[in-house]
Amino acid sequence: MATVELKDVTTRYGDVTALDSVSLSVGEGEFFVVLGPSGAGKTTMLKSVAGLVDTAAGDVLIGGTPMAGVEPYHRNVAMAFESYALYPQKTVFDNLASPLRSGRTGTYSAEEQRQRIEAVTTTLGIAHLLKRFPRELSNGQRQRVALGRVLVRPADVYLLDEPLSHLDAKLRAAMRAELKQLGEVSNTTSLYVTHDYQEALALGDRVAVLRAGRVVQVGTPQEVWHQPVDTFVARALGQPEVNLLDAEVADGRLVAAGGAVSLPAPAHLDLPGGRARLGVRPRDLRAGAPAGADDLAVRGRVTLAERLGRVTEIAVDVAGTELIAVTDSDVRAREGDVVDLHLPLGDVHVFAPRAHGEPADADTPRLGSARPRAAATPDARTGA
Repeated sequence: MATVELKDVTTRYGDVTALDSVSLSVGEGEFFVVLGPSGAGKTTMLKSVAGLVDTAAGDVLIGGTPMAGVEPYHRNVAMAFESYALYPQKTVFDNLASPLRSGRTGTYSAEEQRQRIEAVTTTLGIAHLLKRFPRELSNGQRQRVALGRVLVRPADVYLLDEPLSHLDAKLRAAMRAELKQLGEVSNTTSLYVTHDYQEALALGDRVAVLRAGRVVQVGTPQEVWHQPVDTFVARALGQPEVNLLDAEVADGRLVAAGGAVSLPAPAHLDLPGGRARLGVRPRDLRAGAPAGADDLAVRGRVTLAERLGRVTEIAVDVAGTELIAVTDSDVRAREGDVVDLHLPLGDVHVFAPRAHGEPADADTPRLGSARPRAAATPDARTGA
């Protein structure tokens, strides 16, 4: 395994800048996930590390060694493409064995090849497909074969380009755990890109959020979930998306939705112009239970209730403002019902306000949470 560093890397395709001064540092053995929407530059980042595209500026280092001028096959990285890239004339077994026979990864006997392939195919659930050709496989099976061809090869770094995107939901969930385990067992550094926030939070030791070729935030899954740096990151994590409400300070309180939403204005936050945006995740809202003394509480009428297995997604009209909440299915909320929703103030994110005329989806930075800052207490050791 090896470290991976990108130092102010810029990559262009003609006049289009795909990566714009990107800097990242991935530790040895780390499972590092890059999350972003289509067109954010995720695949370009992997190709820049692999040497499949030329960087216009900056440096890529693997194991502390600059990769400028180093050919892809000398970088000892293995990359799984979203597009499969399988040899159509070869069986699944021969596709999987191809990196072990290339001579660039060392010499493996027929028995060693069989053992490595058996271990990976058993984990991926494709051991029964070894004699088939790619044309005889489903898209999900092809993707697992493409992933297996990467994992079977010893490498310092795995570069994984949305390797689960064509799998069904049940298999995706199972494969997340297997992927994390494979990376740990093989002692290989993994750089994994996805547009799926659940994959990012489930797999990543750390997560980088990428937008339009720039890194917006890097942190542990807990950090990016609980402390998103701006509304873009908050919207990228969670489905349904975070509720955003424009609020103003009045009589020492932040009020939104015509006064139906009201909470103490956090004294520890600098609210530009006495305005802010409140971010409330649908899964943080609770219904059908008594509100705590320090909770934000709102009342509204259910306009839509959709049961989704163990949870129910409801749309609630709060004085003309729609809030989306996700509740347990045992909470009986039907269209037309009046419901009380609440959540702790610490789960209310406070963002900078939108500038006048900006669209509702404009990105604004996070200022903090609505939780009152605890008063300082004396240090028992110093009395200070």
